[in-house]
Amino acid sequence: MVAQHHQPRPRPPGRTAPSRWAGLLAAAGALVIGAMPAAAPSAAAAETSGDNDTMTIAVSQPVDSLSPFLAQRLISTNILRLSYDFLTNYDPETNETIPALAESWETSDDGLTWTFTIRDDVTWSDGEPLTAEDIAWTYTTIMEDEAAAEANGNFVANFESAEAPDPTTLKVTLSERQATMLALDIPIVPKHVWETVDDFASFNNDTDFPVVGSGPFVITGYRPNQSVTLEANTDYWRGAPEFDKLVFRFIPEKDAQVEALRSGEVSLISGLTPAQADALQGEENITVNNATGKRFQAFTINPGARTQDGEEFGDGHPALKDKTLRQAIMRAIDKDEIVQKVYGGYAEPAGGYIPARYERYAWSPEDDERLDFDVDAANEMLDDAGYETGGDGVRVSPDGDRLKLRMHVHNNRPDYVSMGRLMQERLADIGIEIDNRTVDPGVLSDALHNGKYDLIFTGWSVNPDPDYVLNIHTCDALPEKPGTMRGDAYFCDKKYDELYAKQLAEDSDPEKRAEYVKRMQAILYDEAVVNTLTYSNLLEAYRSDVIGSIQVQPDPGGNLWGQDGHWSFSMATPAAAGTRDTGTSAVVIAALAAALAAIGGGAYLYLRRRAATAEDRE
Repeated sequence: MVAQHHQPRPRPPGRTAPSRWAGLLAAAGALVIGAMPAAAPSAAAAETSGDNDTMTIAVSQPVDSLSPFLAQRLISTNILRLSYDFLTNYDPETNETIPALAESWETSDDGLTWTFTIRDDVTWSDGEPLTAEDIAWTYTTIMEDEAAAEANGNFVANFESAEAPDPTTLKVTLSERQATMLALDIPIVPKHVWETVDDFASFNNDTDFPVVGSGPFVITGYRPNQSVTLEANTDYWRGAPEFDKLVFRFIPEKDAQVEALRSGEVSLISGLTPAQADALQGEENITVNNATGKRFQAFTINPGARTQDGEEFGDGHPALKDKTLRQAIMRAIDKDEIVQKVYGGYAEPAGGYIPARYERYAWSPEDDERLDFDVDAANEMLDDAGYETGGDGVRVSPDGDRLKLRMHVHNNRPDYVSMGRLMQERLADIGIEIDNRTVDPGVLSDALHNGKYDLIFTGWSVNPDPDYVLNIHTCDALPEKPGTMRGDAYFCDKKYDELYAKQLAEDSDPEKRAEYVKRMQAILYDEAVVNTLTYSNLLEAYRSDVIGSIQVQPDPGGNLWGQDGHWSFSMATPAAAGTRDTGTSAVVIAALAAALAAIGGGAYLYLRRRAATAEDRE
């Protein structure tokens, strides 16, 4: 048997334990994605007034579900990460694996059997013990029930079985080796509560409060399109959080969130525009956090919508099946211009599919592969391919189809709206007319699923292991029938799929796996169906008179909203406490002890979490 383990990173010289965990800056909030009615001021005021141990987070995304089996939006999965624990977790500083419900783990020599030792000191918030049986039941339910697999089915697609021979042992048997076994980002639910659910497709877990969980906070209230309230789990096994209550308050307009922060109605906001972040810099009792980008902004080109069995549908422009045209479109777009004009320099031009933040997997095209901004080269490509320019300046394909393309852009994303306008101008320079459809996200989503678009904006968060965002471009991600796709592009390539299978099975050599991942990105780049534009920074702000300390991830330079853990909330201290020399909190001590508890010595596996959500399918 080969034991898998985590070695905590040595503390830098001269750095004290409290400062290691205190964090540098903070914020939380939501991506500007779904529009919704504003929260009722009276309800928000009643929840947040006069309570120094309450953190109020402004969010602009509606909850899709509070069921761990169904939830896919970023707001929902982050709330669930606070209320349910996972098999393993990720170090707040390094993103490396640390124990969570699993204290330690072993793999068989063939890599097909994983045995996890489960903690014996964890209870559900209703007092019942959490055992390996809860974990095995959660995984098996996803394996066997199609509805329960909606959110996280990809994690267990390779499982043969998940069993609990005793309360502290979980045994998972695989059909093939799987490099992501230390990143099973599935919230573990209590069997004694969930085994009574008749229909996982319709049960949203939002009618019986408090919701039974095992995380640092317990969900105690939910007002659709208004707020979600969580209270500290005083029996949490890592130690009780110092904030007694979290309130996620729905404020759809970003400017309104900024004013709510200024007035003290909310404590944290995220997803700021550069202008908003600059305006908040230096304001009394407000701190701005500029986190490195873990998310890419992109657009996809419709190469022809089709199902897995080859049935064509939708009405994408037929000329877009031509890779030459798709590559010419990329050569007409100035990414540096977007970085400066749209993001005010708070971004990087994107090359590959994985942001530069993740050095192991990040890829950039070599000189002879590059599709850099060059209008003359783009025009020459189209001339040579027989796209003639008409009297109105718009090109016509060799088959006689005028190059007027529909471009769907989110109307609630100011950055996307600005990018859309720039792209419309630049594509006109190569004879392509753009019908710029700046629409509600729901309209955009319908166009995607019905295959009735030509260019469509998208964006995904990418986390330490990129498996999920790579998976959505396999042929299996094509819809089984129109309207059921898992990805955001009708992309299917045999070589890409072969490389995907190899990287997933490569559980012993991280560098070899990374090489497969880079080759996959090269295919995406060359085919020019999935086209990354930028990696934007995450701009956040918080009230320092409410929050004394809060942990970024990774540290330094990391974010708080959309973390690969719950550290920003479970380790935060109120301002009154944050100004005292209280030493390392109970949560931190327990986290350190858990990290040191992992045993053995073997190959280091980089980790993954499900990095994106349905609302990220932009």
